[in-house]
Amino acid sequence: MALSHIQIKQIREHLDNCKKPLIFFDDDQDGLCSFLQFYRYKQEGKGIIVKTAPKLSAVFLNKVTEYQPDKIFILDVALVEQGFLDEVKVPVVWVDHHGPFKMDNVKYFNPRISNWEDNHPTSYMCYQVVGNDLWIAAIGCIADWFLPPFLSDFKKEFPDLIDKPYKTAGDIIYNTKFGELVKIFSFVLKGRTEEVMKLIKILTRIKSPYEILNQETAQGKFIYKRYEYVNKIFEPLRKESLMAIEKSNDKIAIFTYKDDKSSFTSELSNEAIYKHPDKIILIAREKNDEMKCSLRSTKIILPPIIEKALVGLDGYGGGHEHACGLNIKTYHFNEFLRRFKGMV
Repeated sequence: MALSHIQIKQIREHLDNCKKPLIFFDDDQDGLCSFLQFYRYKQEGKGIIVKTAPKLSAVFLNKVTEYQPDKIFILDVALVEQGFLDEVKVPVVWVDHHGPFKMDNVKYFNPRISNWEDNHPTSYMCYQVVGNDLWIAAIGCIADWFLPPFLSDFKKEFPDLIDKPYKTAGDIIYNTKFGELVKIFSFVLKGRTEEVMKLIKILTRIKSPYEILNQETAQGKFIYKRYEYVNKIFEPLRKESLMAIEKSNDKIAIFTYKDDKSSFTSELSNEAIYKHPDKIILIAREKNDEMKCSLRSTKIILPPIIEKALVGLDGYGGGHEHACGLNIKTYHFNEFLRRFKGMV
């Protein structure tokens, strides 16, 4: 169900009754597509991508001070510090599908409050609110491994993009032309924040997915060229990780690599779990003195195990039942692995 009719109306009224919204959003396709839908509907405001960690902390208060918004929207961000909410002096609307959490000084919309198993992506809820940009909503949902109810409408409008049978979102991502769009929206988010926001600004003006896929306009061509550039970095890593996981005889397949520029742990772990659903996947990127990890499983509920394995260690992690992120200091990584393996 996601949002109720009353909640949809409430969020839309919040959007309609502001002139200078500041929109914080997560740095994945679900977060990006949520922002794009709200911004394209409103045609006003400013977006801030939350890249440093999956939480909105007091560090971002300077962005509020700089922009002086009349309303703040938080989209698909898993955690928001109470200190942030206490300091801002304008209404805050938080739409998300993680948690849920009990917070003060915020209008919080999360389907998991009424139904713990309701995990509709934020981009789906944003589509419920604005009803525009079907193709953008579809990218956000399918990238989040969710088959939206409106997928039949999407296929009627864009029949060539999903032209093969499918049972799961993974079938669409890895076996159809639509999957390239999912990948493009992922790669748009790679790189320095300044570069990323420039690309996102272009996406706010793209009218059709074919502009990008067929490079029909200068804007679409610019986005596609960026995708090709990032893909040249990604492909060797993708092949190396899949080969390592294929060779692994352990129930937990682990692949680590070093990179201080772009993270591909989510993309690598998603494809690995699609191709090896019987395994637990852990992809870790070493950056400075930290291991930044993505974990995937089709059967085991990961967050409580991660939480227990992290006790007393210098790290944090969490996420959805079968897809989690983890940051841990390098000197504690092996101890975490030892505990994690023992628990599963």
